[in-house]
Order: sequence, then C-alpha cells, then structure tokens
Amino acid sequence: MKGFVKLGMAIVAPLALGGCMSVTGSGRDFLPTDTSLAYFPKRTQTQVLLQQLPGPQRQVAVAVYGFTDQTGQFKPTEAGQTLSRAVTQGASSMLVKALQDAGDRKWFTIVERERLDNLLKERQIISEMRKRYLGEETTNAQALPALLFAGVLLEGGIVGYDTNTVTGGAGAAFLGIGGRTEYRQDTVTVYLRAVSVRTGEVLTTVNASKTIASRAIGASAYQFVAFKELLEFEAGFTSNEPDQVALQQAVEKAVYGLIMEGVELDLWKFGDMQAAEPIMSLYRNERDGIYEARDVQRAVRKAGSLSDMRVVDVEEEDEGP
Repeated sequence: MKGFVKLGMAIVAPLALGGCMSVTGSGRDFLPTDTSLAYFPKRTQTQVLLQQLPGPQRQVAVAVYGFTDQTGQFKPTEAGQTLSRAVTQGASSMLVKALQDAGDRKWFTIVERERLDNLLKERQIISEMRKRYLGEETTNAQALPALLFAGVLLEGGIVGYDTNTVTGGAGAAFLGIGGRTEYRQDTVTVYLRAVSVRTGEVLTTVNASKTIASRAIGASAYQFVAFKELLEFEAGFTSNEPDQVALQQAVEKAVYGLIMEGVELDLWKFGDMQAAEPIMSLYRNERDGIYEARDVQRAVRKAGSLSDMRVVDVEEEDEGP
C-alpha cells in the first residue's frame, strides 16, 4: 500500500512545481487526443488590437512583393541540424492578412504582387479569348479594367530567430519520489519598412519581437515491492508555443507599429486625430519603454476596446484573492 501512496505523491510533486498546470477529470486538460476536428484559430491579442484601430482619413494602397526568411537558419534537433527551416516560409501571407485586419479592412488597399506573373497570365488569357471569340481588337475596359497600382511598397522580413535565450528548470526527489520542470525561451524578430514608389525613399522602419515559450513537466518514482524486485514509474508532458503563431503576432505588432509611426511622421492620418490621441500616447509610451506590452493590454481592457479609449489607464488591476 505504501508503494501506491508514493506513486500518487510523485504525480502531485511536479504539478506543484509547474504552478499553472492541473489534472482534472480524466486528464483531458493536458493529454492529447488521437484525432481532432479542423478549427479556426483563435484571434491573437495583437490581431484584436489591429482590428480595433480607428479608420484613416483615406486608405493607403500598398504592395507586398515578398516578406522572406532572412535568417537562413535550419531547424535544430537532438540528432543534429535538419533541412527544414527554423521558421515558416509563409510570412508574406501573414503580412497580407495583418494588413487586411488593420482597422477591420479600412486602412490598406492591398494589391497582389507576390504572384504577379500568374495574374498577368490570366489577364492575357482573358484578352486572347475575347479577341478570338468576340473579335475585339482592343479589350473592353469594362470587362478587363486596368490593374490597381500602389503608392507604398512594404519590404522587410524575418531577421532573427534566437534559440535558448532563456533556459532553466527545477527538480526535487525524496525517498525515490521526484519531480522536475524545465523551460526554454526562443525569440523571433521581424523588420518592416515602407518605401515610397514615387521617390524610392524609405518612409519609416519598425521592428517587433515575440518570445516562444516551451515547458516540460515530469515525475518519477521507484519502490522495492519485494526482494530484488523494483517498481519504477515515470510520467510527464511538454507544452510548446507554436512558432507560426509567435511569428504571426510579431508581424501583426510590426504592422501596428508601422501605422502608428506613419501617423507620427504625418504620412497618413486617423479619421479623427483628436479622438486617436490616447492611442498615440499609449503607443509612444510602449515604444519608448515606459509601458510594457501587458500594460497596453491592461489599458485596452479597461477602456473596453482600443477605439473607445479616451484616457490611458495602466494601473494594476485587482486580481482578487
């Protein structure tokens, strides 16, 4: 009976070290299932901030030719380096989505440039078919209007992916019962710049970073149940923040900063500059290191939404007992 009691204690020990993890019911809180249904990912905090931005005086036409991985890093494993990239190669798609989210699709008119050759080929097919079957020497402008052009190019990419920026852990054992917890932190950094098509001038540049957290919790126990008979028990699980979600948040934060810097430099404006002054004040304080990201989230939560903010309030909230 003592052996079973000790095994139960071995499960409790690492959970106490983990702090914010718990086992309830049948263990479905942390144990993975065999299969799952397809789902739409939850909105990130930075995505919510982008969507809540007040609208501009007028939309800005932008083009994204590419937002690439400039780190050149390959994914490391315990066996060595692999041929898989350390970060996703789909950052351009994330940037386009973040631009659409800005002000709930009010801030930017986005023109397709990353796959421009496909677009031009399709337009050429339309023009050839109308010429062949309708006898049009000049394609009807109503059927095939001119392409939109952009006034601003958005350039940049993923410039940093630093692994093991913070590592650590803790463990304890007593009379054959032990528990341990380990954690690791990586950091991804993106740069984004706006370039004037008319003059080629770099209008503004912003950068944003996001940490990627990984954690492991485990327990072990052993007990002699009879002479020369040893019973051993081990259990554990890990939690890894998806790299793709972390990169998405960094890109969204960069777009948020680009809009704010553009307003600061008078490149574009909010529809109501006076009402948007608290938002600008909040951004300046975060950019200058006076506030942290959690302070911004706290202020927005107290105001109800970013667009409803009238004063900046970042005082600590009462978390209760």
